[in-house]
Amino acid sequence: MNPAPAAPAAPSTVRRPRRRLALAVAALATTTAVATVSLTAHAAVPPPASGWSLVWSDDFAGAAGTLPSSANWIIDTGTSYPGGPANWGTGEIQTYTANTANLSQDGGGNLRITPLRDAAGRWTSARIETVRADFKPPAGGVLAIEGRIQMPNVTGAEAAGYWPAFWSLGSPYRGNYQNWPGIGEIDVMENVNGLNQVWGTLHCGVAPGGPCNEFNGLGNTRACPGSTCQSAFHTYRTEWDASVSPQQLRWYVDGQLFHTVSQTQVGEPYWSQMTGHGGYFLLLNVAMGGSFPNGVAGYTTPTASTVSGRPMLVDYVAVYARGGGSTTPPPPSGTVDAYSTIQAEAFNAQNGVQTEACAEGGQNIGWLANGDWARYDNVDFGGTPPKDFVARVASGAPSGVSGLVQVRVDSPTAAPSGSFAIANTGGWQSWRSVPGNVAAVTGRHTVYLTFSSGQAADFVNVNWFTFRH
Repeated sequence: MNPAPAAPAAPSTVRRPRRRLALAVAALATTTAVATVSLTAHAAVPPPASGWSLVWSDDFAGAAGTLPSSANWIIDTGTSYPGGPANWGTGEIQTYTANTANLSQDGGGNLRITPLRDAAGRWTSARIETVRADFKPPAGGVLAIEGRIQMPNVTGAEAAGYWPAFWSLGSPYRGNYQNWPGIGEIDVMENVNGLNQVWGTLHCGVAPGGPCNEFNGLGNTRACPGSTCQSAFHTYRTEWDASVSPQQLRWYVDGQLFHTVSQTQVGEPYWSQMTGHGGYFLLLNVAMGGSFPNGVAGYTTPTASTVSGRPMLVDYVAVYARGGGSTTPPPPSGTVDAYSTIQAEAFNAQNGVQTEACAEGGQNIGWLANGDWARYDNVDFGGTPPKDFVARVASGAPSGVSGLVQVRVDSPTAAPSGSFAIANTGGWQSWRSVPGNVAAVTGRHTVYLTFSSGQAADFVNVNWFTFRH
């Protein structure tokens, strides 16, 4: 029941990209191509090109001063994930917040992520990640991750330490935080110190060294076409092409290809480790300081000359798919009756969850361990609260391994509304219906099944669940 083992963890003091200074310095000589670039937000996410379909998007069209949609984004706060490496593993010095001074929609179709320095010299900024963590190509098809972004409009000494990024991480990183780089990291766009450069990089395998030359990664860089990265919006895109053999990852800026990594460059078992899991989640952030800007600058950043308050503007983020036998499914629409049988595999988003054929017919979700969750949207409890919930579960967990199946409402980090404990039931397809108490809830909500255990091992499969009056 266990997926393929993850690659050895990166040291706790590092996680995200480390760039060779030679690469950064050489990039300064890169020539630019002519392109016409708009300085304003688009009205909407561009429709997919011929042959492509839109899987997911956000165009940040909310009212001025509001946070991005909680249905789409998780806001990271503090200086690390709980139990994760300090300073997010990169040495960056800011504290991330959910304060609208650092993170807000501007009412004009943009998201603003704004680093700020207070009177005591302390920096704050923002970092968000998609709720969905299942972005991967359809079998035999292509996935594209795209964003239209203006980097913080600051250059020279005033930009020292600025580190905007648009990137993705393999879903098994959630709840583990020690399995990087084996689970994969695809950096669509990074920039440091206000240079007119975009970096695109793959992190994979083991660290240090390995097939992705960690902690550098397999990367390349170029100047933004036409207008500088800081003075205008540009479109940054990575394509994961599973329609060719060997597969490819390709990086573009304004439609111009500047970096390619092939499956054979990475090799096995590392390619399978970074592509064989449930998919990727996307991230947007502006860090301050850390190993990358420090390494490029040749000194510690930020400095006394660094200015506060220059935002990264994000017009839209979109995920597209093309070809293949099936696509990354869009979230189901419509209302779900809380008192009907809710098939566990009909989730709208997930973290660490996989599906498999079920002995009782259809599919079940499995490989469920501490920190995993599945999300179900528009669950309608009506005007009468439930008395309990029931889940159809099975477990082949080894002796001494058990955990909780929990229901949470509207957030995967909300206090559990109900739960029950489960241990070995006689096998991973040995099913039983187990009830659990649940708090009073009425109306329509997003429901999360979350899984909590004191051990790291998988401890349960779920076929379906329901609530009872």
